[in-house]
Amino acid sequence: MANVLATGAWLSAPIKKPSFFARLLRVYIKSSERRAGRVVEGYIADHGLQNLSDDAERQIGRLLSKAGR
Repeated sequence: MANVLATGAWLSAPIKKPSFFARLLRVYIKSSERRAGRVVEGYIADHGLQNLSDDAERQIGRLLSKAGR
């Protein structure tokens, strides 16, 4: 009881655990972001780019749209 009073647990709202589907969606989105990052890194490494030009950005956009299909 003293621990509850000292930490103020009575005043804090219970934290609701995200649903299974919300957690699954979050994992899927993070996986897609990591895959996109690998595609961009590979493109930059293959072409030896130091900075991104407009053309390079367009090419990366095309690569990402192909990878999403």
